[in-house]
Amino acid sequence: MRLLIFGPNGSGKGTQSSHLINHFSLAHVESGGIFRQNIQGGTELGKKAIAYIEKGQLVPDSITIPMVLDRLAEPDCKNGFILDGFPRNPSQASALIEGLDASNQALDAVIIIELEYDIAKKRLLGRRNCPNGHPNNTAIPAIQPVTRRDQLICWKCEAPLSVRKDDIDEEAIDQRLNIYFDDQEGTLAAISVFETWQKNHPAAKMLKIDGQSDIATVRQAIMEGLGHPS
Repeated sequence: MRLLIFGPNGSGKGTQSSHLINHFSLAHVESGGIFRQNIQGGTELGKKAIAYIEKGQLVPDSITIPMVLDRLAEPDCKNGFILDGFPRNPSQASALIEGLDASNQALDAVIIIELEYDIAKKRLLGRRNCPNGHPNNTAIPAIQPVTRRDQLICWKCEAPLSVRKDDIDEEAIDQRLNIYFDDQEGTLAAISVFETWQKNHPAAKMLKIDGQSDIATVRQAIMEGLGHPS
């Protein structure tokens, strides 16, 4: 199964991707991992990318797109993959469609976890870190931490929680979300390319999932949409 998953930061996209990867034994193709792999491996594309990254600039599509297509051509993707974090704009979306068609790797489904901007932002600001790895979030009732003596503790193991600086940096959070919600040049615009594509590929599924629900409900909706009810 070849899947593409979209969702703003805070939508639970990573959690749902992990389930799909394990359930269907898929390769996880994630844009950040592709950059790291090419940079650490010293590939020509990696060398070009790091020149932009070191200057704090966005890596251009002329480098990003070949990196992704090269990754999808690797052996572990032949039995299926889930693509996460790419494409981020319409030109990347069009290039991905062309590349997959050329390699006979047509997508089986595009999954979109929908979440309003304000809710996504609250979830990002609400993240708290448990030393034992349990998810905690002040904005999600199911994993909401507990307050004890003015200290937030893990809802599951009662360990004291901490918070990362980038999780309470509103400016940085707004910047990440704005890239997603830009309906002219951002990820929402990329999604519109796939909506048009799907009309000409009726065998492919376009799933729009309500991301406000709890993890189990979102997971069930995705699995049912894929024709694999759990």
